[in-house]
Amino acid sequence: MNRVVIKIGSNILTAKRGGLDHERIYSIVKDISEVYNADYEVVIVSSGAIAAGMERLGLKERPKEIRLKQAAAAVGQSSLIWAYEKCFGDFGKKVAQALLTRDGFSDRVRYLNSKNAIIALLSYGVIPVINENDTVSTDEIKFGDNDQLAALVSGLIDAERLIILSDVDGLYSSDPKKDPEAKIIPFVDEITPGIEAVTGGAGSAVGTGGMYSKILAAKKAISYGIKVNIISGREEGLIVPLLKGIHRGTEFKPQLPKISSRKGWIAYAIKPKGSLIIDDGAVNAVWMSGKSLLPSGIVRIEGVFDIGDAVYCVDSSGNRVLKGIVNYSSNDIKRISGKKTSEIEATLGFKYSDEVIHRDNFIILK
Repeated sequence: MNRVVIKIGSNILTAKRGGLDHERIYSIVKDISEVYNADYEVVIVSSGAIAAGMERLGLKERPKEIRLKQAAAAVGQSSLIWAYEKCFGDFGKKVAQALLTRDGFSDRVRYLNSKNAIIALLSYGVIPVINENDTVSTDEIKFGDNDQLAALVSGLIDAERLIILSDVDGLYSSDPKKDPEAKIIPFVDEITPGIEAVTGGAGSAVGTGGMYSKILAAKKAISYGIKVNIISGREEGLIVPLLKGIHRGTEFKPQLPKISSRKGWIAYAIKPKGSLIIDDGAVNAVWMSGKSLLPSGIVRIEGVFDIGDAVYCVDSSGNRVLKGIVNYSSNDIKRISGKKTSEIEATLGFKYSDEVIHRDNFIILK
């Protein structure tokens, strides 16, 4: 079965008067149920917990304090999942709630456990409804959004397609609210700086994302070889025709060759703990020849990190060349930087490996 991730934003799920728009949720659920019946496995990444909690707590504006956002998320999460459970139940479908945090993605074991749990749910015919665990994850509330989570989940479960339901029809050549000449961009073969430049701006009153966030999410997903569509979430009946080949909104072409799931985990899921400044010879070796990073090419270390942590490798001009997982701690790398591999054991009294970062454990950054 083809695997599809559908991301639904707060703007789509929230009624004008506040709280959840149950009619809209039912309409989306109906479309997704048709997709499910058409030999697709579906995973939903849904915003809306904080917006639902705002109504139940009597809040007129999105709270600014983290503790109030956490409270709203805790109150609203039950309303959100109950709305999905009730609507999907009308179509004979079962749902399961999964609350994820970014630090859970950083740990490889927890990352794989999340993947196994989601795939197990799909094998039982259950539709996972995934959200950020806003109640406990302060970093996610402050900086994260479900566009990025949807891209990470798409890579996690090896999805074929990511569909982002937006409050606009797709990506426009300029802001359609300000420019009457703005035209929708139907296909994007490559996300260039020019494409990124036409997007931007903060999110809405109830959500955290904007079109720029969706472009960043698409950039991650297409690197996994996943097709990405941004379509209107306010118009009914678009999902099924889209999957049958009827174009709507903006479609982003998957990148080929795609990166592996492990490389994607290194690139997007792990938070770097520091940086290694490397010389031009090392840059050429890792970037042009795909070789591992040896201690002889390291000039300087920034940050404090341990074995198994992720770091950036930076060239002499300050450009990030790659991101990878180190085989030695920052203290040990300081002692062996600039030395030959034959000198590692004599310097440290032990040697884990010849490489500071093995080529299988880094990803090149463009």
